[in-house]
Amino acid sequence: MKDRLEGLKNEALEKVVQADSLKALQDIRVAYLGKKGPITEVLRGMGQLSAEERPLIGQMANDVRAAITEKLEEKETQLEAQEVERKLAEESIDVTLPGRPVVKGARHPLTAVVEHVEDVFIGMGFEVAEGPEVETDYYNFEALNLPKDHPARDMQDSFYITNELLLRTHTSPVQARTMEKYKGQGPVKIICPGKVFRRDDDDATHSHQFMQIEGLYIDGNVRMSDLKGMLDTFAKQYFGEDRTIRLRPSFFPFTEPSVEVDVSCGICGGKGCRVCKQTGWIEVLGAGMVHPRVLEMGGFDPKKYSGFAFGMGVERLAMLKYGIDDIRHFYTNDLRFLEQFKQV
Repeated sequence: MKDRLEGLKNEALEKVVQADSLKALQDIRVAYLGKKGPITEVLRGMGQLSAEERPLIGQMANDVRAAITEKLEEKETQLEAQEVERKLAEESIDVTLPGRPVVKGARHPLTAVVEHVEDVFIGMGFEVAEGPEVETDYYNFEALNLPKDHPARDMQDSFYITNELLLRTHTSPVQARTMEKYKGQGPVKIICPGKVFRRDDDDATHSHQFMQIEGLYIDGNVRMSDLKGMLDTFAKQYFGEDRTIRLRPSFFPFTEPSVEVDVSCGICGGKGCRVCKQTGWIEVLGAGMVHPRVLEMGGFDPKKYSGFAFGMGVERLAMLKYGIDDIRHFYTNDLRFLEQFKQV
């Protein structure tokens, strides 16, 4: 049995020396040191030996196992080092190559416009309010003095989900929700930026999804002159100190009286050009005094409180400020277009 163990040792060590891969080493380990290997087989036959021989053969078997294990680990370390050297040679990095440029992102032009408008109105004491984009019929229409039979509720204008749920068609529902939140106690002074949705055919000036910023101010003795002064301040801070505004009579169900607000053309200085269609003015937003019925439905006493509201399209503000002629540019994610606004 001693000769058998010595022969197994020499045989295993020779195979370890000849092994050229980690897989070959693992195969040798299993073949000689595994549960079904010859060394284990020798140990199982020790019951046939005399009491004097058993400890000697047991010690020799352990020494053979230890010698094979040590040689396997030594060879494994050697092969691993060779593998690392091979990978370094094959996967070498040329540190003289120029690095890949890191492209920095920038704010989307619509985001920049929203933040600019928010800064202007926050400076005048307004707070930013938000609301859900999936809105109820009540807050989107009824609370804003738009009864069931009003043309603006036509299914062709709105994306209805159910009879009582739809994608909001304006950000005015945020105003209605905010009025309820204040429980009839003023002042209320908010602007509401956000996405809105209408069933429009997409073209150069229309989109089924766009952004609005609406504002609401409710307090005691709020007048139309307050509205005009606030809008004049906004126009000068957003478009430039040399710009002026004018108000034209209009109609909106939720304001009375209602006005369209124009700003003087920055291209011709009000003299008339192709951009302003020779009028000297460009329409920018709608506004008016909050309808007494809207105040009442929001929980405010129209005999005690008055207010004004206004709404503007973010895309229109951006198009006017940056000379953009197609609203679709904002949503096509063309980097050639967007990269022009990195410094905005």
